[in-house]
Amino acid sequence: MKKTLIASAIAAATFSGSALAQMEMSASELAAKMDSMPTVYGNIQYAIAHRDVEDVSSEIGHYDNGSTIGFKHDHEIAPGITGFFKAELEFDADDKAGNGGLNAFDEAYIGVKGDSFGQVWVGSDDSTYESAIDEIANYYEYAALSIGGSYDTGEGDLVQYSSPSFGGLQLHGAVQFNGDGDTAVDAAGDEVAREKSYPYQLAATYTVDAFELAVAMDSNDGDRAYSTEEEATSPNNENTYGVRGSYTAGDLRVTGQYQTRKDVGDTWGLFGGYSIGANTFALSYEFFDADNVDAELSTITAQALHNLSDNMYVYVEGYLNNAEAGAVDVDTTDLVVGAVYYF
Repeated sequence: MKKTLIASAIAAATFSGSALAQMEMSASELAAKMDSMPTVYGNIQYAIAHRDVEDVSSEIGHYDNGSTIGFKHDHEIAPGITGFFKAELEFDADDKAGNGGLNAFDEAYIGVKGDSFGQVWVGSDDSTYESAIDEIANYYEYAALSIGGSYDTGEGDLVQYSSPSFGGLQLHGAVQFNGDGDTAVDAAGDEVAREKSYPYQLAATYTVDAFELAVAMDSNDGDRAYSTEEEATSPNNENTYGVRGSYTAGDLRVTGQYQTRKDVGDTWGLFGGYSIGANTFALSYEFFDADNVDAELSTITAQALHNLSDNMYVYVEGYLNNAEAGAVDVDTTDLVVGAVYYF
């Protein structure tokens, strides 16, 4: 093997000057070649989390909090029309033993966009409803005790559309295509066939100066297991409706949101975030009130984040969750310290 490598090195070193000249590119050719290459990006996210469940248990652990590596690219198909793609793969950065390397994916889609018609894309991505309404639960880094909205249409097999802006107004829609041959994992862990379904989401967002308003609905006609790892099926196929209002004034952002689903419950939350130089501070309150049963859930979350550089930040998050169901009243607290390096 070593002799082969040495011979290869000698052969490479004896290329004639004319052969090297033929391989050279002009500056413009090299620039065009670089523009045709996809952008590579990624991050490593570590977190140490301590959880205390009142009168039950206490534990601490070192976690990967969503490390990814991704690729994206866009190009001009015709004047005013751009094609694009994105693929984001996940890996666990915290465990050496039994680590399979790239072991999952987060996003993968292709699409086209233009100033005259908006944007349409197909694949796995944050859904229309989630992007429009569910801001608070998606803001935090750890978010294990955050209370998201009760909507089932997930992030896989989506066809999504966003219109151009009409004086600040944009219209959005998504359809999840669940075919006859699709399978999912049931509560017993077995792979089973699912009935075809076409759950959809609709949303409208309006931005004027510093204010944003969003309204959206999810038909909830599919099964969670189509695009998540949740084994539970949907509680019903009643629609979920949501509204969000946000105000941004310089370094201050304030958000309020409300979501409801018949025979499931109502969820609302308030959020405030403020940046001072390299530091950002956030505080929120989320509340869920169940329908038809005596049950409530609330979470208070606080975050302090410091940007060490353009590529690295550290943070501390604290969560206080209270769950009440009949005579049962349990407090759960999480304290999380984390670091993220991204490029």
